[in-house]
Amino acid sequence: MRGRTTAGYNPAERGGTGSAMAKILIVDDEPNIREVVGLYLRRDGHDVVSAADGEEALELFRSAVPDLVVLDLMLPRLSGLEVCRRMQAERRVPLIMLTARGDEEERIVGLGIGADDYVVKPFSPRELAARVAAVLRRSGEAPPGSDGEKVLTFDGLRVDPNTREVLVGGEPATLTAREFDLLYHLASSPGRVYARDHLMEVVWGYAFSADTSTVTVHMRRLREKVEHDPAHPRYLQTVWGVGYKFGG
Repeated sequence: MRGRTTAGYNPAERGGTGSAMAKILIVDDEPNIREVVGLYLRRDGHDVVSAADGEEALELFRSAVPDLVVLDLMLPRLSGLEVCRRMQAERRVPLIMLTARGDEEERIVGLGIGADDYVVKPFSPRELAARVAAVLRRSGEAPPGSDGEKVLTFDGLRVDPNTREVLVGGEPATLTAREFDLLYHLASSPGRVYARDHLMEVVWGYAFSADTSTVTVHMRRLREKVEHDPAHPRYLQTVWGVGYKFGG
């Protein structure tokens, strides 16, 4: 696996099941976080390496070739967002950001440049380990459209799961993998209301109680890309107190 240059994680390559035996890079300037998170991930069977700053993180990313990165955004020497940009430019790798509670804009930027998810500090190491397992598991699955799922066409919007292309008013919209999955799932059943925890399970693979603000942040970015007026969405509608539905 050391020479692999794609993002698809295949547990069989290491002889394990589920998400076991991945190499994971933890990047955080707090030694306690590196130690505790590393303990939980090693307990799950992963091989863990760690870095205390952005420059060291990039060096280890190139030498250790991790299967997934846990990356704090507040780092010395080089910001976490810049580290994320450089990593994803070199090799697409599943990445989970660690962010401060009030840094929603940074989360949105991070998701837009290739991060798969984020966890807000302070966090439960057990939940982070579960999210790591879910991201690794999902990275090894075939994307929507691999089995010939149907193209969805609405007035002003076309969603093609075979090419993972979205056209808005005839113009291509650039979506992240998770944004596409979220849009396709909602658009597959117009009018049906989906709870946030349901979307967390089917789109992110989290079969446990988790912070559903991940869905909210992705929905905000998705509306900015596919809605003519994101403040008054036509397609991606909020059902207050429940979740979301596609109104196409």
